[in-house]
Amino acid sequence: MRYPRRQEPAPTKAGLATAAADPAPQPTVPAVTVERRTPPEGYCRAIEAHRQAARPSLADPGIAEAVERQTAAMRELSRRAFPEPDVVADDAPALIGQARAQRRRQAAATEAAALRRARAERARAAAAPALTERRSA
Repeated sequence: MRYPRRQEPAPTKAGLATAAADPAPQPTVPAVTVERRTPPEGYCRAIEAHRQAARPSLADPGIAEAVERQTAAMRELSRRAFPEPDVVADDAPALIGQARAQRRRQAAATEAAALRRARAERARAAAAPALTERRSA
């Protein structure tokens, strides 16, 4: 449903009739003043006591010392379980270089073993026909 557009009144020239009909606008004051009631005395005391209260776990020095000892023990166990790698000197090869060299050595050893096995199999295969010929003769 469409509502008709509201039309603004046409502007008029300011004159005596307009000034008398529309006096200077007065500042608007709220019709009802809002008053804050003060909270009850017991409520204020409870809030103040709550603000000043210290947490019991932090107030007791024995508990704080036990927490410190337990934290130190847990850190020591963590160091034992996950040791820090030794400090590498600046001129030492990087760990990734060591890993690559080790992989190359392993690959070379595997390749050499495969070549030896292939040569041995070929030698057996070449010797096998000669043995079968001797048996049949």
